[in-house]
Amino acid sequence: MLAINDLRASYGAVTVLNGISLEVASGEVVALIGANGAGKTTTLMTISGILPNRSGSILFCGEEILGLPPHRIVEKGICHVPEGRRIFPRLSVLENLEMGGYLQTGPKRAEEDLEQIFTFFPILKERRFQRGGTLSGGEQQMLAIGRALMSRPKLLLLDEPSLGLSPLMAEKIFEMIREIRRQGKTILLVEQNAHAALTLADRGYVMETGRIVLSDPASQLLQNPRVQSAYLGSGSSL
Repeated sequence: MLAINDLRASYGAVTVLNGISLEVASGEVVALIGANGAGKTTTLMTISGILPNRSGSILFCGEEILGLPPHRIVEKGICHVPEGRRIFPRLSVLENLEMGGYLQTGPKRAEEDLEQIFTFFPILKERRFQRGGTLSGGEQQMLAIGRALMSRPKLLLLDEPSLGLSPLMAEKIFEMIREIRRQGKTILLVEQNAHAALTLADRGYVMETGRIVLSDPASQLLQNPRVQSAYLGSGSSL
């Protein structure tokens, strides 16, 4: 579904991605792990068209999307749940979800999508008339994911979904991601909790200073001594 080749990106004169290549097959969950500053968030921002300074190739369903504006990339079927959630705090939960479904054609389809989101996240139905900014951090994360799902994406980009959440709420979010995966969604996941990400994923990539340094099935990365030392224990960086 997604094939990235020799992707490079920079913020001004500062190069952040140094020619990364990765693939995501339809129906997979692929984890992208690494230390802070490795380039994981930049990778997702580049895929979704937010970062303009880039080169290389990003093929989505066989079509080159590098250079397309973000709204066109959403139309193609990629939706990005950014780090920090970025909901509309003054809008209600329902209005936030409706904003995510702006591409939908017809009220019936939008209503069907809302019911599915409320099935995934029952608390959002209870709070649908409440302002998004008054929700807890975990509820805001549910709202951000629900808003993305309203666009019926083929590929969901999740950036640090457990960031800032309690262990209990983080586990709830991971269980919801498992359920979304069981519904057939394809997911590229960036997550600070490397163990949780690799337990959830089919395959994983390890990033360091803007480069992919390891890639393997997730089960093998969990057993890799270098990964255990750097990300699953107290050892040094790769």
